[in-house]
Amino acid sequence: MNDREKPMNAIPTPDDGVSGAELERKVYDAEFVTDDAPGRAPNRLRPPWSPRTLGARRWRHAFASLVMAAVLLWRSGPMVRVRSVAAYRVRKIPQDVARLVWFVLRGNWRWLVKFWTWATYADLRADARRARLAGDAEARRAAQELIRSDSQARWAKVGICLHRIVVLVRVLAPVVIVLWALDSWVPRGDMWPWLASVYNGLDAVWTIVAAAGPAVIYTLPVLLLVAAAFEGRDKTPGVGWLVHPDRDDADSWIDERMISKALAHLGISPLNQFFKDGGVLAYTVPARKDGDGTYAQVRLPLGVTADMVASQRPKLAANLGRAALETWPTKGDEDGILDLWVADKGTLNGGAGDWPLLHDGQVDLFKGVPFGLSQRGLVINAPLIGANWLIGGRPGQGKSACLRTILLGAALDPTAELWVYVMGEAPDFEPFAPRLMRYRMGMDDAVAEAALQALSDLLDEMERRGRVLGQQPGRPPKVSRRLADNRSLGLHPIVCAIDECHELFQHPKYGKQAAEMAIRLIKRGRKYGIVLLLATQSPTKDSIPREITRNVSCGVAFSVADQIANDGLLGSGKYRAGIRATDLRMNTDRGTCVAVGVTDATFELVRTFYIPFEDGIDDVSPVVTRAVALVEETGRAIEAPHRLEIEAAPVDHLADINLVMHGERRVRTQVVLSRLAEHNPAEYEGWSPSDLTATLAIDGVRPGKSHGVMVIRAEDIADALTRRDDSSLPDDGERDGETTGTRGVLPAYSLTRSPRPDVGKPRTGRANAAHGKPAETPESGTRPPSLGDIPGSPGESDGTPP
Repeated sequence: MNDREKPMNAIPTPDDGVSGAELERKVYDAEFVTDDAPGRAPNRLRPPWSPRTLGARRWRHAFASLVMAAVLLWRSGPMVRVRSVAAYRVRKIPQDVARLVWFVLRGNWRWLVKFWTWATYADLRADARRARLAGDAEARRAAQELIRSDSQARWAKVGICLHRIVVLVRVLAPVVIVLWALDSWVPRGDMWPWLASVYNGLDAVWTIVAAAGPAVIYTLPVLLLVAAAFEGRDKTPGVGWLVHPDRDDADSWIDERMISKALAHLGISPLNQFFKDGGVLAYTVPARKDGDGTYAQVRLPLGVTADMVASQRPKLAANLGRAALETWPTKGDEDGILDLWVADKGTLNGGAGDWPLLHDGQVDLFKGVPFGLSQRGLVINAPLIGANWLIGGRPGQGKSACLRTILLGAALDPTAELWVYVMGEAPDFEPFAPRLMRYRMGMDDAVAEAALQALSDLLDEMERRGRVLGQQPGRPPKVSRRLADNRSLGLHPIVCAIDECHELFQHPKYGKQAAEMAIRLIKRGRKYGIVLLLATQSPTKDSIPREITRNVSCGVAFSVADQIANDGLLGSGKYRAGIRATDLRMNTDRGTCVAVGVTDATFELVRTFYIPFEDGIDDVSPVVTRAVALVEETGRAIEAPHRLEIEAAPVDHLADINLVMHGERRVRTQVVLSRLAEHNPAEYEGWSPSDLTATLAIDGVRPGKSHGVMVIRAEDIADALTRRDDSSLPDDGERDGETTGTRGVLPAYSLTRSPRPDVGKPRTGRANAAHGKPAETPESGTRPPSLGDIPGSPGESDGTPP
């Protein structure tokens, strides 16, 4: 064996000729590996920029991003909501199953009751039974006749259906038998092609029915269960029991189901019976978010009115988890419709914030003045043109501050003229002095007299403006912005504010006259651009005339003590309708008021803007300074010295009386007086029967008596007008103050009247006998001439013998 043939691990021997020292070798236990050997690790590090390394990094980054996205999605708000609802539903599975089982049972029972009612006419029989108990024979007969007619109609329909079924069977049965016989005896190949096609179509239909039949049979019970559960469900609206948990607005959440439950526990008997009978309330407006609260409109069941619910307002608020101030049930368009607005918790506790015009801005009085925030959180523009205001409340609740805010807004209209009268020692309106045309403050009689004179001047101005409007093209019925901007007409807005007006109306000397003037101004001045603002802390029937409350457009009530004060400010019946300022808490709700007429809504709960004017704080004076600058910039003289003056035409009393006779032959004097007052209140409103008699006597007309009452005859008025018109015409026969022709005219009415009792009777008395003078009559004015008074008649002492 040569060296090549020896194995590599052979140990050398002495026979090989090698020494022992040289025979010792080191043996290493290792193995050679190449990069190409599969499954072997590389003998060197792979560079980081290799494609395989980069791909691995991309996969790791993508996986990490996917995990991060899944974590973010899992922690997101919607997923947290879904998880909470799912966990809630898992916890509620036993209750839900029990609820659904109960719904199914109750649904089947309701179906049975409906069928029994339909089959036995239970509802109509109940009507007949109630009519019998009430003793209403007509209603009982009507119910029984309806039962008979409906029964006949029902059996007639059954007969018609059976007849149609019999006809259908008689027509189809022979066809089916023939088709079955042909298919059984004749092969398909021997049939006509169209007949074979018919049989193929029938086979296809049968195949579909056979395939779908089991599915329908299995699905039908499920559908019946679902329908039964739907029929037996709670009739109260909403599905809050399904997704109620973890609501952020759980305290403020109001829906139809909660409203229905709250109404069901008010203790109103007809409402309780309605819910006991399984009735469901009809929501004409479902509960929806409305500003800072929830609004809903409910049609109440028979026998229940909105006033009945409003009277239970504290209990309704407690049932809804609200304060009474946050719950406002009022009457809608009908007595049976309930308008319900429920505020979110705590939203009415905050103030209204800064006045929008505190630092800049201008006002157009024809568009209104920012006044406050409604219960819905919207800014309310107080209407001034075409409106009058009555503001009241207990002392210290924001009455004067509210009036000051409205006047500040009016001051920012450079065309407005402002008058202020404060019937007391209060400096609330002192900063307004540079902007006011008239301003008086105090408790003495001079201030009351000045306020009375202001009302009188406003009435005169109202009459002047009425005449100016009558001279304009088209005869506009009221003052507009375009007319107010025309300085020559003098139709700019005039705002007159009287604070503590009860002191004026209760004044022992001027109170009655001031009340009468204020009522006339409120009734008629609104369309002439004249605005009256009244503020009081004593809104009683003695301090505020009832006619003022009835005719003011806008009533504002801060916290008041009782129902009388509430209705004295807001109008009769408002307390009973649920519009109550008595629920406003003293001091706690300072600056919050209940207002009617400021918007189209039935009422508004207003948080008024507050403009500070107190020790160390005066935000009013800068606004007044800005208002004065606006007037100076426009160059407008508020006094308007070049107003268009139109002299009033003299009143023709006789023509007015003829006009109000309305073509009637005889009219009572009292009726004539009332018609004259309606025709021209400024002239005839204070007339008495004696004034009417004296005016008629001037034209030779005397009221007569007919059927025991004093009347005015149309022929007398017509004759007087004819005589007056004839006397006003020029006469060609006039010479030197004398007329030619007849020396007198016999009045036509004297020919139709009976002679007076004293005519033709001898006169008594020394003076009358000596001088031949007729006896004086007690009536005022001139009397109609008698036959003895007519010139040229017998008995006249003219030197001519009779």
